[in-house]
Amino acid sequence: MSEPTSGQRPLLEVESLHKSFGGITALDGVTFEVKSGTLTGLIGPNGAGKSTTFNAIGGILQPDSGTIRFSGEEITGESPDRIAGKGLVRTFQISREFRNMTVIENMMIAPTNQRGESALQSVTPGLREDVSEQEERIFERAWEMLELFDIDHLALENAGALSGGQRKLLELARALMLDPELLLLDEPFAGVNPTLEKTLIDRVETLRDEGHTFLLVEHDMDMIMDHCERVIVMHQGDTLLTGTPEEVQSEERVVEAYLGGSGV
Repeated sequence: MSEPTSGQRPLLEVESLHKSFGGITALDGVTFEVKSGTLTGLIGPNGAGKSTTFNAIGGILQPDSGTIRFSGEEITGESPDRIAGKGLVRTFQISREFRNMTVIENMMIAPTNQRGESALQSVTPGLREDVSEQEERIFERAWEMLELFDIDHLALENAGALSGGQRKLLELARALMLDPELLLLDEPFAGVNPTLEKTLIDRVETLRDEGHTFLLVEHDMDMIMDHCERVIVMHQGDTLLTGTPEEVQSEERVVEAYLGGSGV
């Protein structure tokens, strides 16, 4: 388990999470912390409970017991939209863009507290003068995010025409439209070619350096060990170990867990 931060409460606190599906125990006491301004990896063999943990933190699943705190406030069992509104946002292993809408339209759907889909008129040439000041700000932020991820040239393309890697970039850019304090990234590099993978990790590290916090589930062990400050290891629904990449790699229990599992 992770040790407390001296003089600073962790941004995310997960304590004794339990979740069963029928007679199958998916989570069996998961406990860990994530410090603010860090890139933390969550790893474990297949079936260790990583996705269930993410779903519980993000409000998709209601845990049977246990506590989740974000910025010192308990969020256990709250709805995904309420949790996102507090600044905790997750992405998915399979991107969930609106395939029949353009990239920029996808971006402008993301922000909360806007006047429905009326913001979409701001992407249409000749109608910009009719948009509100709020919609103008949303458009400008959307364009900034597309530029950050080097996909602004795809702004008027249908999202369904993007490659898998480009969709991952779009999903992360959309998540950032909510200005989250903590992002849960579920296998963001799966199916991404090396060039786009480098773009994605570079952007994540830049955002981390600017104060954002990331909790990352990823099967690429080199990626985790090379870029994460802390690594949480799960095994059989529980937290096996939390430490630095060096500590995790040298721990016999981690080696045994992976040898007994089927992949990362």
